[in-house]
Amino acid sequence: MTPVTPSPDTSPEPGSDQAAPAARRRAPRRPGKPDAVLAAAVAEARAGLLEVAAEEEVGEYVGAVADAERLVTHRFAALRPGYRGWQWYSTVARMPRSKKVTVSEVGLLPSEDSLLAPEWVPWSDRLRPEDIAAEQEQQAKEQAEQEARDALEQAEPRQDGQQSSTDATGAGEDD
Repeated sequence: MTPVTPSPDTSPEPGSDQAAPAARRRAPRRPGKPDAVLAAAVAEARAGLLEVAAEEEVGEYVGAVADAERLVTHRFAALRPGYRGWQWYSTVARMPRSKKVTVSEVGLLPSEDSLLAPEWVPWSDRLRPEDIAAEQEQQAKEQAEQEARDALEQAEPRQDGQQSSTDATGAGEDD
């Protein structure tokens, strides 16, 4: 291939504000069908999962998806308690012109049937004005009860065995 040199009439003048044309970027390659060696590496993918999970937690083979050139993710049903509907995944890769498969990553992913936690909502968005009013009323009630208990504890009996000037109800002796 011969290099292309710009003609003198199309190149920008030195010191001018015109920029050189931008280099064309290649579009990222979308994986087509999975690499045949990696797609057949179900046993290697399962072996990688068994390093992090017990054998009874890894269920049936679900399928494989090509993530990129020479990169395939295998999925297996998860039989782990509390993970109904989830799937184990094992991503395998290989070097160009090599038949040796390497497990790159393993883990759990939710499927369409998975039970997921609700989306997190910040505290400031969850709190309503009526929640604050109810909490303030409850705090005022608890504070009044505590003050009443404190007042009873402070009313100590006199040394002669009689109660102080106020009895337990708060009424004076003269009433």
